[in-house]
Amino acid sequence: MTTLTKEAGAPVPADEGAFLSVRDLHVTFKTEDGPVRAVNGLSFDLQRGKTLGIVGESGSGKSVTNLTILGLHNPMFTTIEGDIVLDGKELTTARESELEKLRGNKVAMIFQDPLTALSPYYTVGRQIAEPYRKHTGASKQAAWDRAVEMLGKVGIPNPKARAKDYPHQFSGGMRQRAMIAMSLVCNPDLLIADEPTTALDVTVQAQILDLLKDLQREFGTAIIFITHDLGVISDMADDIMVMYAGNAVERGTVDEVLRSPQHPYTWGLLNSMPRIDSDLSAPLAPIPGAPPSLLNPPSGCRFHPRCTFAERVGGARCVTERPLLGPDRASACHLTAEQKRTIFVEEIKPRLG
Repeated sequence: MTTLTKEAGAPVPADEGAFLSVRDLHVTFKTEDGPVRAVNGLSFDLQRGKTLGIVGESGSGKSVTNLTILGLHNPMFTTIEGDIVLDGKELTTARESELEKLRGNKVAMIFQDPLTALSPYYTVGRQIAEPYRKHTGASKQAAWDRAVEMLGKVGIPNPKARAKDYPHQFSGGMRQRAMIAMSLVCNPDLLIADEPTTALDVTVQAQILDLLKDLQREFGTAIIFITHDLGVISDMADDIMVMYAGNAVERGTVDEVLRSPQHPYTWGLLNSMPRIDSDLSAPLAPIPGAPPSLLNPPSGCRFHPRCTFAERVGGARCVTERPLLGPDRASACHLTAEQKRTIFVEEIKPRLG
């Protein structure tokens, strides 16, 4: 596949102490209609024992980024450029055999839908025991005992008996717990959770989030938590990265991003969330328009066709020049720092309450 010319990204220095470091990542898919630029110059770091929340609409590049970390894209149809370093090891140039040793062992993933992620042909216990045997060389009995132990750790009642059941015999919340048990059976250093609570009711969702936090404290796991729900992120994450159309548009700590957001897209996400203490008769304020096609993304700032503040920048800068996301606390927007503060305090914050 032909390598495409990359857009220049912001110079983000690498954090030498980071457990996971992603630098200037570009992921492009080859399709019949043309190249789809799904991730466009992404950079971030994650420390051991910390949680990074990645937020954005469907199609923003959240899941593509994390599947790239795991090396799960078909190389025949995918071009990957940039660097992904996990505990000192470069993953973008690693062989498939090396990545197989990492998956489920050093890095694991909780998928959004456990019913499709779990095989209907094997018992839950066997599916948890299998990766443990593969990566540790444990005996069949030791692996089974480990599977039962993990089911107990994630709150499955009577784990010895339930390990012999099939996925269809578990409820949605129980299947998600079983998926978490399978992901954590080898004590991975990095856990990627791809919207693990989307299809669950709020009670089970709270239980799953508490479980992940407890397990993180016990094992010191680094977590990437992917979601579109800022309420969940506020409870789970230490840092937040907001993505839009393949780009990171804002980054900071949870308090920084949720209490004083700087990007118009983040303002739109917060404005569109229902609040329990707001006027129930007041309509929600959705972000106008729709996410762009990544086959032919907008020039300059990819958010500019939907941004109600672009006219305040003046000229055609938002249309012609891509705003860069700097290191640490940052937002990729051409508005000045003073304009961002003024707009947030006078126009956005009053709506949020």
